[in-house]
Amino acid sequence: MTKHSIAALCALTLAGLGYAPASHAEDSLVPTNLTTPSADDGKDVKESKELKQQCKESCISGDLGVTMPTQYMSRGLMLENQGVIAQPYLDLYFKLYEGTGFINKVVFNFSLWSSIHSHVQPTTAGTFDATARNWYEFDWTPGIAVTFAKNFTATLSYFEFDSPASSFDTARSINLNIAYDDTDLLGKFALHPHVTVLSELNAPGFAGLQGHGWYYEIGLAPSYTAGPVTFTVPITVGLGDGKRFYGDEAFGYFATGLQISVPLSFIPECYGKWTFSGGYTWYLLGDNVADATATGHESQHVLQGAIGLTF
Repeated sequence: MTKHSIAALCALTLAGLGYAPASHAEDSLVPTNLTTPSADDGKDVKESKELKQQCKESCISGDLGVTMPTQYMSRGLMLENQGVIAQPYLDLYFKLYEGTGFINKVVFNFSLWSSIHSHVQPTTAGTFDATARNWYEFDWTPGIAVTFAKNFTATLSYFEFDSPASSFDTARSINLNIAYDDTDLLGKFALHPHVTVLSELNAPGFAGLQGHGWYYEIGLAPSYTAGPVTFTVPITVGLGDGKRFYGDEAFGYFATGLQISVPLSFIPECYGKWTFSGGYTWYLLGDNVADATATGHESQHVLQGAIGLTF
């Protein structure tokens, strides 16, 4: 629902209560010949103000944008290092519940993500679909995020990885991510830790080196804001079950780097909040993961730029 449609709904609702809001272009649907409430109608005035405030808040939010990396790395595995790579995304968040008890918020998430490559890879079918030969990957991810004890958020998601270009077979998995917002504890030195567990489901393809594996991730994302610029130093360790995900090796990769984001404040806020970000990530790969890359090197370097919108 857009801001204008929300405002119109609020105006009509308030009109039903007998109140005319201040003059705005989007309020033209409200009759202007309404009776002014008397001084003893304070309760109704208060209720109308509360209703108008509630109308301003949407239960639907989201973000969208596109990332341009020099290499496509997925859980330490290099999937592409040639040509131009564009990775558009869309995330939608539907607030289902918000309260002050142990459970603070429940949100339904739905995400779409793609990786589009100028370099065309061989297909599992042996022939290309000419209409999608550059569409290497398409993922869709529904999930539920529950915030509890104020600062903990657990997100359970279903991941499906498809390839419109038939570059790989479909992979499916269940992913659980638990994040802790330690801002109240450490303030500007907050580390924002998270842990992730991914279990692969029965499918023709797989996200690791072998099917039916388990993936574990531990990460930190300390950040610092100086004026309009935010600096983040993400640190991630990816581990496998030592049997399947990374073959017979548990260590998958270690990654760290620097990410910088700057709001594009020259764009009017009525078009949403736009941000430009860029960064560098260094990967140290385990032996099995390095052997599976095109170069065979344990050390990998990735640059990326992105532009995104939140609404």
